[in-house]
Amino acid sequence: MTKIRALIAEDEPILALTLANMLTKLWPELDICASVENGVAALQETLALQPDVLFLDIKMPGKTGLEVAQELAEEWLENRPFPLIVYVTAYDEFALQAFEHAAADYVLKPINAERLGKSIKRLQAKLGDQQERPNELESMLAQLRHLLPAAASANASAGSPAPANGERLTLIRAAIGNQIRMIPIADVLYFEATDKYINVVTAEHSSLIRMSLRELLPQLDSSIFWQIHRGSIVNSNYILSAMRDEAGKLTLKLRGSADKLPVSRVYAHLFKQM
Repeated sequence: MTKIRALIAEDEPILALTLANMLTKLWPELDICASVENGVAALQETLALQPDVLFLDIKMPGKTGLEVAQELAEEWLENRPFPLIVYVTAYDEFALQAFEHAAADYVLKPINAERLGKSIKRLQAKLGDQQERPNELESMLAQLRHLLPAAASANASAGSPAPANGERLTLIRAAIGNQIRMIPIADVLYFEATDKYINVVTAEHSSLIRMSLRELLPQLDSSIFWQIHRGSIVNSNYILSAMRDEAGKLTLKLRGSADKLPVSRVYAHLFKQM
């Protein structure tokens, strides 16, 4: 029988060791193939080792647990079973609100053996159901579609600039050398994340502003500006068509631009035929 392999991603070494010891005791057959301390390593090691189960801390340096799950869902090969993810999180309002409406399993810190035991039984049942494994990726995508807006809302309330009185951005101020370029929001074709900046693209030019998509998103009208990838937001008024290639990947063509924008799996549902 193939041994079940697990990866632990937890930035607090003592908590990671505690979780590993509890898993060894409660699930002796489990092989803990790696333990990493940040989100970047969690993504790299999971793609490299392809564990069956992933214990993901929600708040880690580098990438959050949700960001790791999102990037995994985008990069995972469809012919391989997607790992079962158990989120590990401290008590906070976001976690409870998000998970109350989602099917993803989670355990709260400090980790309780009884609760972890229930999670293990749930994992074992899922792992034993081979017919359910191929659907795990779709299940994770559905959960992410539910969780990511809640995470964005929580991040906004935690300090990112939120619109006052429901007002939305109407003008972007972008610095170009010694000049400030005033860009009407209606002219923006798309926003693209680049390291610490966002590239603001119109039909005539592109400009950089120093902020993150996470900060920008709550200030945009979500009925017009759609996130289509973890690194890009498109103005839906300029979408000309969505093309699917032989591998099933979606690409957008825009009016007034030769640029083509990829759509990740997480947001592909936005372009399902009505």
